Amino acid sequence: MENAIETVGLYKSFNIGKLSVDVLKDINLTIKKGAFYSIMGPSGSGKSTLLYLIGGLDKPTKGRITINGKDLSTMNDEEGSKLRRRDIGFVFQFYNLVPNLNVEENILLPVLLDGKNSKHYKHELDEILDIVGLTERRKHTPRELSGGQQQRVAIARSLINSPDIVFADEPIGNLDSKTGTEIMKLFQEINVNKGKTIVQVTHSREAADYGTDIIYVKDGRICKEI
Repeated sequence: MENAIETVGLYKSFNIGKLSVDVLKDINLTIKKGAFYSIMGPSGSGKSTLLYLIGGLDKPTKGRITINGKDLSTMNDEEGSKLRRRDIGFVFQFYNLVPNLNVEENILLPVLLDGKNSKHYKHELDEILDIVGLTERRKHTPRELSGGQQQRVAIARSLINSPDIVFADEPIGNLDSKTGTEIMKLFQEINVNKGKTIVQVTHSREAADYGTDIIYVKDGRICKEI
């Protein structure tokens, strides 16, 4: 199985006054294509920081990250933005939907930001709406949807450009347990049926068990188990 993501000697430090604090220390990680990884760890362990680094949303203090064989450190801002728009999708704990846009329009936002004509994405839009179970609500605005439905819109939006990798940061953190289970089953379906590589950060072992692999992070380092 090929590698989707690799990190070598990854460090991330933050300056607090005159002090430099290492949040991540010597992270060496390989994520296989088509797998579903869950990153787990206590609060403050560095797991979300790790997700943002391997997703290209932040830059490491030291070390190397490659996504689909592309070294992030060699990319300029434009190349990095293009990679994030086309090769990867993001789902966050807070759905980040635009309130005055309907479901269709929110899903198609990455297409518009990439300078493409949304009319050419009708088939993809219809298919994704069916996958997330929102075909009948395609004209509704976020305020007309439940929290679970809003997260489904966010998941659909992350898929519209057919990315290879989907990153999710506590995707069920704002949902009740029943809705959270439905969302995790949806991620599992996307992983199995669409072959997408998924990397999520979660506090929940139950949510992590929907994936294929677990990465444990403690005190800024990868460990065998917490």
